[in-house]
Amino acid sequence: MDENIKKLNERIALAHLGGGQKRIDKQHQKNKLTARERINYLLDEGSFEEMGILVTHRTTDFGMDKEIYFGDGVVTGYGTINDRLVYVYAQDFTVFGGALSETHAEKICKVMDLAMKVGAPIIGLNDSGGARIQEGVKSLGGYADIFFRNVQASGVVPQISAIMGPCAGGAVYSPAMTDFTLMVEQTSYMFVTGPNVVKTVTNEEVTSEELGGANTHATKSGVAHKTSANDVVCLEDIKKLLSYLPQSNREIPP
Repeated sequence: MDENIKKLNERIALAHLGGGQKRIDKQHQKNKLTARERINYLLDEGSFEEMGILVTHRTTDFGMDKEIYFGDGVVTGYGTINDRLVYVYAQDFTVFGGALSETHAEKICKVMDLAMKVGAPIIGLNDSGGARIQEGVKSLGGYADIFFRNVQASGVVPQISAIMGPCAGGAVYSPAMTDFTLMVEQTSYMFVTGPNVVKTVTNEEVTSEELGGANTHATKSGVAHKTSANDVVCLEDIKKLLSYLPQSNREIPP
């Protein structure tokens, strides 16, 4: 029994490391917090209950069976903000660039289902390059499941999205469907496809900032409702925004 508990604790410790210390340091060098740091800052101290911490992907193609990370690139669960129940997911850029796999999507869908069931806000901290290409159509199917839940939750519970890194493809379709979208200046981007693909297809040279930076979406496209100077300010803005919203369509705002 002691051996099993030791094994479990070792795996949990590995899950907390995400893609490893080197990648965590890289994240900090870019003035970005890790997925776990963001959740710990956003939620009341000690309130976070994690779900699916030991989930791993099911892919064996392209040598993926040798690259296994517990949690599979997303931290999901529930906790409280100023004593109010919220469900939250935070994509971990240190694991495959936060790319979405089939199991990664299942974890997000699970917290969305629970949030709708109990009537509590959903907060997504997005930091993802989009679909995990090694999984092909399975990862795209995972996005379809998330989009379906975005539509089902619309008008039922508040949906808040924070773009906290370079998000592309499916990683921005879902946030654009939610009620409120916040972006971090200089470190977050939101585009269907990146500058390199635009250059290849249209021969137009455009920077990430011009194509999908916080300023572009706040002043031109209108996709972003609020921009924040850095990760910490963005998380504070989420707390403030939440204070104006009801738990669900069954309640009036506080």
